[in-house]
Amino acid sequence: MPFRKLHPHLKEKLAEFEITTPTPFQKASISTIKSGANVFCNAPENSGKTTTLILTSLNKLKCEEVGTAPRAIVLVENNDKALELYDVFLKYTRSSSLRVYVANEREHIDLLKSEIFEGVDVLIATPKTMHKLLLLEGVNTTQVKIFSIDNADFLAQKNYSAEVLSITQSITKCQFVMYSEKMNPTLKRFEDYFMQFAKTVAV
Repeated sequence: MPFRKLHPHLKEKLAEFEITTPTPFQKASISTIKSGANVFCNAPENSGKTTTLILTSLNKLKCEEVGTAPRAIVLVENNDKALELYDVFLKYTRSSSLRVYVANEREHIDLLKSEIFEGVDVLIATPKTMHKLLLLEGVNTTQVKIFSIDNADFLAQKNYSAEVLSITQSITKCQFVMYSEKMNPTLKRFEDYFMQFAKTVAV
């Protein structure tokens, strides 16, 4: 079972939340993501994609604080979704040393830069804010191990491609995972850029 091979802290949290059985999507995806491959994850709403993103990101970081530069980055469509995802991450990181930070668009960019500089492990941001932080040298991406895009379907609705490509070009030796309800030509095109040799998990 996918949950059995997760970090003990995550297994404790799942037990606390009374989550005992993986969804079909989680059964299919968690081991593939844990293998370190780039992965396109396609599944309908309420399939457990966001929980999978959180579990695999925290598992990759071994549920512990290391250094000051972010080691996991998560892009989301808008500021409200960033704040929502932050709240869910906190449920899983409580009683661990992991530091999760949301780059709240309502705050001044200089404040975001200074707070990130103090040290974060997981950084949640919109493409616009992440791009701005990189242009202003407000985030160090040299330690990033896993880069996820939650509900990436939004990339097809608006022209975020230039920002996403610019962001990913600043990151090397990193695993990329994209979660969406279905594959579309916009997402497929990223295979030529940062999603090389990507596996696809679809349910």
